[in-house]
Amino acid sequence: MSGLWDTHKQANRRAAEPLAVRMRPRTLDEFAGQQHFLGEGKLLRRMLAADRLTSVIFYGPPGTGKTTLAELIASTTRRRFERANAAAVGVREVREVLDEARKRLEADGQRTIFFLDEIHRFTRAQQDVLLGDVERGIVTLIGATTENPFFAINSPLVSRSQIFQFQPLTEEDIKRILTGAVADPDRGYGKLKLTVTDEAMALWAKISDGDARRALTALEIAVLSSGQAATKPGEELPAAPIVIDLDAAEQSIQRKAVVYDGTGDEHYDAASAFIKSMRGSDPDASIYWLAKMLEAGEDPRFIARRIAILASEDIGNADPRAISVAAAAFDITERIGMPECQLTLAQAVIYMATAPKSNSATVAIGAAMSDVKNDRTVPVPRHLRDGHYAGAKKLGNATGYKYAHDSPTGYVEQDYLGVDKTYYTPSNRGYEQRIAEYLAWIRQQREGGGKQGPAGNGG
Repeated sequence: MSGLWDTHKQANRRAAEPLAVRMRPRTLDEFAGQQHFLGEGKLLRRMLAADRLTSVIFYGPPGTGKTTLAELIASTTRRRFERANAAAVGVREVREVLDEARKRLEADGQRTIFFLDEIHRFTRAQQDVLLGDVERGIVTLIGATTENPFFAINSPLVSRSQIFQFQPLTEEDIKRILTGAVADPDRGYGKLKLTVTDEAMALWAKISDGDARRALTALEIAVLSSGQAATKPGEELPAAPIVIDLDAAEQSIQRKAVVYDGTGDEHYDAASAFIKSMRGSDPDASIYWLAKMLEAGEDPRFIARRIAILASEDIGNADPRAISVAAAAFDITERIGMPECQLTLAQAVIYMATAPKSNSATVAIGAAMSDVKNDRTVPVPRHLRDGHYAGAKKLGNATGYKYAHDSPTGYVEQDYLGVDKTYYTPSNRGYEQRIAEYLAWIRQQREGGGKQGPAGNGG
């Protein structure tokens, strides 16, 4: 009787499990993504095949399979598997796991894998408890974290572990997982007359941002909210078909589908409007196009690259600080990602839109590149050539070169190109006004003008 009761309880527990839990892969071959270390012939796959797993740290964003992979390892290894969540246990519980692992190893040689989820939630002192037994091989640690382990985990523990960085799942990975859930008759919705449109699948794959759990939750909400799906064991399955279209998909994930093709016309049109709005000094339009691209799932690094290009192409030396702002924005975007980097991008976009504009540097390099490609190559004047190596003076290299700092003004009359060409003509906007004044003073010196110091480039 007790066996029947246990079976009944297990059935109820399974029925209560979310779709994302039910659809966790049962084998390594079912596991989606992370082929850079789990594909055939890759490091982790080889370690598991040989049962030679060392302590590892799984690092990556939520929903990419860190816990799932740890559970798959538990089902494939011949070692004892213990698990805990760092947010729910303390040093005493960890010591108990380590003591039991030591006893098993000494008694019958059985080794233990200790999976510690959210390991970054342990303090440095708590992490130190693990160090000795990890180092001696008493336990094989699998630590899972969403935080950069080089900042969140003790250096000695990191140095004794192999780090595997999980990447967000691709849209194709997400679609494959969703398709499997729709078709699976035991764990998913294969027994229902369920149709999910391509548009709905595409929305979930994009909006889930590489998080399989989020995509499966959206599918589950869409099915259950249709009012036609059985939700408890023994309920009769509906005869009527269930169709989940784009509207139902939007409702299930609480996001509107922004009309935007990341590789097609919308991508290029939005990027064009974004750049032209910053170039045209319209911060409001610039911010709108930024928001549209981010909401549609555009890679924020692409946006940061466009800002960096505009800082030189359209602002240049009218505001030399713009390129520093762009470089900082790119670096921060690369480091922290969405959603936080939207603040950094917004700040940089407003700075670019409201900065004085000049394309003089763009025109200058374009003209010079054209001359280099199409005209006769200009040789380096002999007095500018390298004179530091043995024999250079015999060739006449550096002979007659004038050192600018020997002049009280910091300028000496000297030919630096060998031909009479002007590539750079500063505008009268922003800092380039001062550059223009400085170049006007240089021209006066060449023409034998006064001895006064430079007028415009003093800082």
